[in-house]
Amino acid sequence: MESAIAAVAGELVSRFISFALNRCCSSSYERSEEKRERLRHLLMRSHTVVEEADARHITNSGMLTQLKVLSEAMYQGYHALDALRFQLDDEVSDDDSPACSSSATRRLKRRRAVLAPAAKGEGKAQAALENLETAMANSAEFVALLCGCERLSRRPYDAYLYLGSIMFGRHAEKQRLLNFLLQQQPGDDGAPPPVLPIVGALAAGKKTLVAHVCADDRVRSKFASVLHLRGDDFLLNTVHHEKAMLLGVSSLVVVELVSDVGDEEWDAFYSFVARAASAGSKVIVIAKHARSVARFGGSARPPIFLGALSYEEFWYLFKNLAFQAADPGEHPRLVHIAEGFAKELHQGGSLVAANALADVLRRNLNAQVWLSILNRCRRVVEKNLCAYGQQPKLLLEQGREVDITEFVVPSPAGIGHLRMIPCTSRGSSKAYSRVVNDLPKVAFGELLLDPSVRPKGEFSLLTWKSRLPPYTSFINFVPDCTADMPQGHSLSGRKRQAVPF
Repeated sequence: MESAIAAVAGELVSRFISFALNRCCSSSYERSEEKRERLRHLLMRSHTVVEEADARHITNSGMLTQLKVLSEAMYQGYHALDALRFQLDDEVSDDDSPACSSSATRRLKRRRAVLAPAAKGEGKAQAALENLETAMANSAEFVALLCGCERLSRRPYDAYLYLGSIMFGRHAEKQRLLNFLLQQQPGDDGAPPPVLPIVGALAAGKKTLVAHVCADDRVRSKFASVLHLRGDDFLLNTVHHEKAMLLGVSSLVVVELVSDVGDEEWDAFYSFVARAASAGSKVIVIAKHARSVARFGGSARPPIFLGALSYEEFWYLFKNLAFQAADPGEHPRLVHIAEGFAKELHQGGSLVAANALADVLRRNLNAQVWLSILNRCRRVVEKNLCAYGQQPKLLLEQGREVDITEFVVPSPAGIGHLRMIPCTSRGSSKAYSRVVNDLPKVAFGELLLDPSVRPKGEFSLLTWKSRLPPYTSFINFVPDCTADMPQGHSLSGRKRQAVPF
């Protein structure tokens, strides 16, 4: 009798605990739904404001600061909404593969994800919600002033085709560059042309930013000539060949510094531009390091620095690139794996790597394929950290080789290590011409999905070709894999300008 009473009491206690947990989870679920609705509403409003600001010519520096704050809060809100919806921030590993989990376990995980959101995710979502609410509350004056800003001409589908073919983010930086180009110069015809440096790391989007702003109709009508100059030793020989383009016309000179430049070289070049170009001419200097632009003198404006995207911006970009037309809500498992990619790439990759990998992923919306590629990315990073002590991105910025053997699975016997070495994307050297024109060329995506396409011997690896002007191709040299190359080897005579993995 006592055992029966104990069993009944145990059942009652179990049911009470289950009931209490369900009530608690239901209450938590209702709070999450309320947060989602508030976030969706605020995101719709903030996105409308940011998109409208992109279509206006903003000359007020305070408004540009507000635009930057609002856009950052908006991307934080998008990430918080995804965190509430998909319960992100969980570590993705081989053990999480669909093949390694029973159906009952997966159902339990899904139920926990819906009914009991993680406290960490709730805290982040609440902070993002409060931040976005504050930004929107402070934007009333910004919106009122925005109505008085001149509207920019926009060609059809400039911002609505798809994310992979338009410039992402950099809202305040675009406005600053546009202001510099459209600003009227003082009436003194003898004044030297102003200089605006644009500074950012490898593949940060410096040339893309310039090409995007220079495509504006008013910029193209303001300058009769747009001259792009690149070089290793510097630019005087090139300038003399293009002298006819500068004389007597308002010109925009875009200078890409491949390496640092000495004071004498810069002074000689700038003196030539000041003599040859007419009033209204301007100079944009693209450089990787702030020290490269420190010698430009009083004619230089404060530089535009293109830093790394925040994690929330990077996540928004990568998720949209990877899914594109597909609905992430129909593939919650893939969203978790995409979060793993975003973490790896934001820490040690680049925008080029994000585009290249997303292009491969969206061809096959399969969790096992995505997880396999993610684990290969992690092994590549670990192998280079063990061998060279640095992330692949830093190795390529230094012009050093990167071991990419783990990307090619399976690796045929006898091939040995597979390494890629950065080479210039612009140049006229025989070595570069051989890499680009004479060697077999393989696209990174093809090699990743089908190792059999790898040629025997050395070849060039096209990591990514940008869909945005100036349509840069990121090409690396892959030496003969059967040769045992010494570690740290780099192509002699080549300046670096390559794509991180």
